[in-house]
Amino acid sequence: MRDIDIDFIITSDRSMMSDHHGREFIGFVATGPPIFLPEFIWTYLCCPKPKVDRFGRPREAPYGLRKIEASLLESGFKASIIDPDYVPKYLSKAKAVLIGHHDFFAYGPPSSEWWLITGKVPVNRRLFTKFMNKLASYKKKYGFKIVVGGPAAWQWRWEDDKIDLWGVDTVVEGEADLVVKKLAQKVLDNEPLPKYIQVGAQDSPKVDQIPVIKGASVNGLVEIMRGCPRGCSFCSVTLRSLRCIPLEVIEREIKVNRASGVKSGILHSEDVLLYGANGVIPSEEPLRKLHEIAVRRLEGIAWAHVSLAAVVVAERQGRILTKITDTIYSKLNQDYIGVEVGIETGSPKLAEKIMPGKSAPFPPSRYPEIVEEAFSIMHELRIVPAATFILNLPGETPDDVVKTIELTERLRSYRSIIVPMIFVPLGRLRGERDIIAKVRLTREHVEAMKIALDHSLIWGERIMREFYLKGREALILRLLLKYFMKIVRWKASSVYRKLESFTEKELVIPKL
Repeated sequence: MRDIDIDFIITSDRSMMSDHHGREFIGFVATGPPIFLPEFIWTYLCCPKPKVDRFGRPREAPYGLRKIEASLLESGFKASIIDPDYVPKYLSKAKAVLIGHHDFFAYGPPSSEWWLITGKVPVNRRLFTKFMNKLASYKKKYGFKIVVGGPAAWQWRWEDDKIDLWGVDTVVEGEADLVVKKLAQKVLDNEPLPKYIQVGAQDSPKVDQIPVIKGASVNGLVEIMRGCPRGCSFCSVTLRSLRCIPLEVIEREIKVNRASGVKSGILHSEDVLLYGANGVIPSEEPLRKLHEIAVRRLEGIAWAHVSLAAVVVAERQGRILTKITDTIYSKLNQDYIGVEVGIETGSPKLAEKIMPGKSAPFPPSRYPEIVEEAFSIMHELRIVPAATFILNLPGETPDDVVKTIELTERLRSYRSIIVPMIFVPLGRLRGERDIIAKVRLTREHVEAMKIALDHSLIWGERIMREFYLKGREALILRLLLKYFMKIVRWKASSVYRKLESFTEKELVIPKL
């Protein structure tokens, strides 16, 4: 059977190229190491192989890769997303391989937490390393270019030896919708490529320059907004200009997903409730129109992220959240909405220092009570949050961690998953690898981790049973995840017992 003609292969490793059994949160299991399970079973649990056509093109692919594919296709380049298992068959004629990833080397959260605590290399890094070792051997034979980018492009600065080891030609950090076309032309013209490209706000695409995806995205994810106005100093998203995607473009991308058989969708933004907002004040009309399109075209809806302050404002101001959830639950066959949220800290003092806009329009001094109110609202409306808080933030004191512990304890009665993260220097706080490679883990940190883990294991089993993995078709996956949670509880308890014998402990990520 004749293969398709491709100059530019767009791909990633298996941890990214998967639909995660149709449940986005399961993909986070790939951020951990395979504990008491063979790696192939662990990989099946979190990132099974997707459906592909006879050419190796996946039915669903990561949304960021779909945008790169669309940019190249619209400019007339011969490009396609290819499943990693099928990549070798195209390499003899390919001009370049373009690779995107959310966590190339497992330095992002929660990979770094698993790595630090267990001392074992996470699955996502294992899979990426295997993929790149194999790809590098083919490059020596065929001479194609390798370009890497995506949300985790910053990690190549910490692993710059891998650039030469694997023959990476260019690292692109930032929004690549426009710059990828210039790089592709340089490849075809056999011109030298820059080793590193930093795409700033001035080089980012305007709304009308952002292409519409040509193929389905993983679990129907569709971007509704880029950037964030809150300005948290630890977040790289705030460095991007704020742009709302027009409703007609959002609907077109939902149609693309539905045409490929993807029935449900994830509305993606750093703060879904600020779509069409007036600053940080949610606006009912654009949110209503957005969700009218979604319920008309989809059979299930999730949100990528919301801010807790926006949850409170939206509900106080005309019960916007109640109206949206009523629309979703009454018109679709679903009884909950999954979403990611960031608590970050329970300390008003630390919040004012590193994320003064996180609580806006409320002052940072009221941030803990805003978090509690938001969790109460979400619990009542069956919005199920996967929340995070950050330990080891710059300027953090033991009292700041105690405040986070106290806040987490007050959230015990609200349906949620709460995950502790170790600070990763991104955004305006970007720094050197040693900031995370050597972490001072205090007794307060250990206590915060224990409380969050207990909360998440208790609620995780209930959420899985009552909302997330219901029905016979999910039985095997449900049993595997229950086994996984039991292992996590046992492993964590043994680690915490060891850590409690220290007043303070330095955890080190080994340099591979």
